[in-house]
Amino acid sequence: MTDLLIRNLRPMGAPATDLLIRGGKVAVIAPGIDAPGIATEDAGGAIAIPGLVEAHTHLDKTVMGMDWYENAVGTALSAMIKNERGARRELGLDPARQSMRHALALVGNGTTHIRSHVDVDTENGLAVLEGVLQTRDALRGTVEIEIVAFPQSGLMIRPGTLDLLDRAMAMGADLVGGLDPCGIDRDPKGHLDAIFALADKYGRGIDIHLHEPGEMGAFSLELILERTAALGMKGRVAISHAFCLGMPDWNRVEGLLVELAAQDIAILTTGAPSREVPSVKRVQSAGLRMGAGCDGVLDTWNPWNRPDMLDRARIVAQKNNLRADADLEVVLDLVTTGGATVMGVTDHRLAVGCTADLALIPGRTLAEAVALGGPVQLTVKGGRVTGREGKPVAEVP
Repeated sequence: MTDLLIRNLRPMGAPATDLLIRGGKVAVIAPGIDAPGIATEDAGGAIAIPGLVEAHTHLDKTVMGMDWYENAVGTALSAMIKNERGARRELGLDPARQSMRHALALVGNGTTHIRSHVDVDTENGLAVLEGVLQTRDALRGTVEIEIVAFPQSGLMIRPGTLDLLDRAMAMGADLVGGLDPCGIDRDPKGHLDAIFALADKYGRGIDIHLHEPGEMGAFSLELILERTAALGMKGRVAISHAFCLGMPDWNRVEGLLVELAAQDIAILTTGAPSREVPSVKRVQSAGLRMGAGCDGVLDTWNPWNRPDMLDRARIVAQKNNLRADADLEVVLDLVTTGGATVMGVTDHRLAVGCTADLALIPGRTLAEAVALGGPVQLTVKGGRVTGREGKPVAEVP
């Protein structure tokens, strides 16, 4: 069903009105719409926002619905990566089933678009990617899933991974992923040359995990900027985490932000409480596109995160010390239209002619809606109801 009438909703907290969807697009926004024969929902005065966008997660990693995973590894990045490779086999983690569980949980919580990094490594090969590709296909029309082929275990330090990444792109991955070219691969030139060459070969974008702090991360950013300009990839590169942009030397950071803006390189944050993170206000003031994500959710890395972008908005706001109502509206935009813009979705708004992707949430104002954090009353994707009261409509495996 792509025709739907929603009565008594408040677009972005405005006075109550009706919204008519025809053919998956917003057709009319006005009070007292007459549309005989069209399925109707009553929003009960809920606020309507564009669908929530999970712009940085790992659908392939979750253990949702499985036994509790006892984490005895700690917090060292290399140890967690190594542990996860083995745990996939030991736990019998089915990437198709688990990614479906994770994606549907996001849908129930108002999400209409997901960008997921999916591990490609020499121990698990392409099996993980195959499982998430199945989920992407199965959920077409329910949620849009963008896949990043991600060398989580390293690229240059694990011979054979580059060939697997190449094959992953040929199989249908949407973007080329990268990871800490100095800190993990210890070969920034080799790492970045390889992933930019793959992106150029397939005409795809890039999304690089950059956990590297301070000057190390700034050095990697400069190398990324050089290649983005040289290959004419302006607007097609994103940096996830970008912890180095949270370093105390703001003169250094401001210079990097100017260069990133010149190449239209997007920033994706998780608001990680344990790390220095890019300042939302500084990044946006520099004119960069910016989105957010929950990162991994209930996996072998951590037990904390929830598949819920309203919850992530709260975390990002707290990490950035955003308290004013106007600032909470900024964070809400970050987890909706902001993330969509990073993913190349240009009509992610509540406006006539735009795709009817939206969520209904409680609250008298947008700021209160962020503070309340749901539950999401209704998720609508292209005019189809895909979630009710925080739960997906589709059956969860």
